[in-house]
Amino acid sequence: MRLLKLVPDDTNIQFLKWRKVAMAISILMIVASIALVAARGLNLGVDFVGGQSVRVEFPQAMPPIDEIRSKVAAIGLGEATIQQFGSDKAVSIRTALPEGDKAAADRAGAQLVAGIKTAFPTATTGSVETVSGKVSEELLQTGALSLLLAMVAISIYIWIRFEWQFGVGALFALFHDVALTFGFFALTQMQFDLNIVAALLTIIGYSLNDTIVVFDRIRENLKKYRKMEIIPLLDLSLNETLARTVMTSFTMLIALGVLLWVGPDVIFGFTAAMLLGIFIGTYSSIYMSAPILVWLKVGPDSFVPRTTAGIDGGERVERKDDGAVV
Repeated sequence: MRLLKLVPDDTNIQFLKWRKVAMAISILMIVASIALVAARGLNLGVDFVGGQSVRVEFPQAMPPIDEIRSKVAAIGLGEATIQQFGSDKAVSIRTALPEGDKAAADRAGAQLVAGIKTAFPTATTGSVETVSGKVSEELLQTGALSLLLAMVAISIYIWIRFEWQFGVGALFALFHDVALTFGFFALTQMQFDLNIVAALLTIIGYSLNDTIVVFDRIRENLKKYRKMEIIPLLDLSLNETLARTVMTSFTMLIALGVLLWVGPDVIFGFTAAMLLGIFIGTYSSIYMSAPILVWLKVGPDSFVPRTTAGIDGGERVERKDDGAVV
């Protein structure tokens, strides 16, 4: 049986030939994303702006989510977030916190419960839980801090595992991925909640996985081809890992495409963010992290110790004071 190959064995694409164009486009997209977030802002969900939540349990089969959403929207409390909760006969309905004091929140909660009982007479409603603005602000701060710490910790890890130049390249690629994802949500005004924060952390992990595979091959080739120029060496490394990168991205895209098409509404934003992240994560591992090494003057002799024993026949490699390898 012949194996499926998405990338031929003799692939020789000159990726670094377009590094300046790709970097210029990426920087423009990062700036545009930041401008979009500053100008339009994010459509923050109940998790980050506060709101009210009530659990609704149905005695028999639960109605379709779209039907529940349309009837809850008719109550007049704004857009609601509906999520299946616990069993297949219960949902959690969340609405935005109304402006005003606690009395206004209590009135909105009573209106929500009354509207649900009118729309679904046989349903049982629990008590209304209110997420205050203080709690939602803490969630927002915690989510932002988790993204920042993840990026910094990953960069430190790569710095220790490889060299500081690789850490800089990985940090820039991760910043690129996160910035473009924020820009996407600012442009589309899709709801941004804790699910999206989870998607961003997953995107960071996926992008890092691709980047480490590429960096590992670059480091191996730096030791193996010490007389090769850095740009051909990076192209060689990217082509050698291309089959693995394409196969991983392809399988992820199939799964996410199915989820986006037939998956539940509650994870639509998560799936959309992940789908975008696969594209930009694959792109950044090729056109962001690798070209940074060129501009940081990484070369075949950059990480050669002052005196090392060669692999073939005890060949001795020494570094002179001026940096040359003999």
